[in-house]
Amino acid sequence: DETERAFRNALEAGINHVEFHPGVERDGIARVLRNDKNINRNSLFLTTKVETNWENNPSPTMAADYVRKQLDRDLSVLGTDYVDMLMLRESPDCAVVQTMWKEMEREKEEGRVRSLGVVNYCEGALKCLLSTAVRKEKPSVNYIQLHVGMGPTSAARAFGESHGIRTFAYGHLGERARPPDDTDLILGNPTLRRIALDHSKTVEDVALCWVLQSGTAASIRPTAEFVLGRGVCTNPRCTEGLKASSQAFRWQLTYAEMKEIDALTSPNSNPTLFSSPGCPDSFFDKKRR
Repeated sequence: DETERAFRNALEAGINHVEFHPGVERDGIARVLRNDKNINRNSLFLTTKVETNWENNPSPTMAADYVRKQLDRDLSVLGTDYVDMLMLRESPDCAVVQTMWKEMEREKEEGRVRSLGVVNYCEGALKCLLSTAVRKEKPSVNYIQLHVGMGPTSAARAFGESHGIRTFAYGHLGERARPPDDTDLILGNPTLRRIALDHSKTVEDVALCWVLQSGTAASIRPTAEFVLGRGVCTNPRCTEGLKASSQAFRWQLTYAEMKEIDALTSPNSNPTLFSSPGCPDSFFDKKRR
């Protein structure tokens, strides 16, 4: 199973933060935890997301109930009493976001969740949530896309961090689509290739280091061949990629190199990828056009 293989490779590389989706990814991680008694659950940071299916237009009450049911299932399958972080995905309905967040706050109070975050929230979506959450629990992180070409800041990042919400970045190599895609543009960028050569590193290393030195946490993929929603860990490059990423804090880009990369403007993607209606380039709004 690809998830099991990726999880084991990450542990061998010293990576203990495991971020996954409910379903196949969660089940693969659960099998490793169940079968390997040498793994200490308390040494892991398990992060999952509240899955959403907005095609059914759930009411706020139905959506809140879904949070409870999904967390019940996740904890049962994983064989643990808690997850370290539960993240809420974007929604086309502000009332749904607010009601689901209240339920997530309740789960944290009960100890079944240690921290809360959001996924792909633009400034407008964050304002919706904060009008409810500010009285109790603000998101610890906003999980948004950040890679070379997007610049070190965005409206979503600036607004969130001004309210104490840290940025957790994914997609430091862009998203794989049809070539030439974001990843191809990043890997072929002459500035990044020159900087990589100067440090005896790969372009992948430079792209990740830039994200981290920009002041964010980063979610990593083992290789550039990973595609949105599908990961392949069947060759030695997977293990090598994870080991290389685990060394990202052992070297640094210079100030001049950071500024040079900051100034790159391609590929320039939507930081919230899907986002909610009212957000720039909203996936939901595009479907309605």
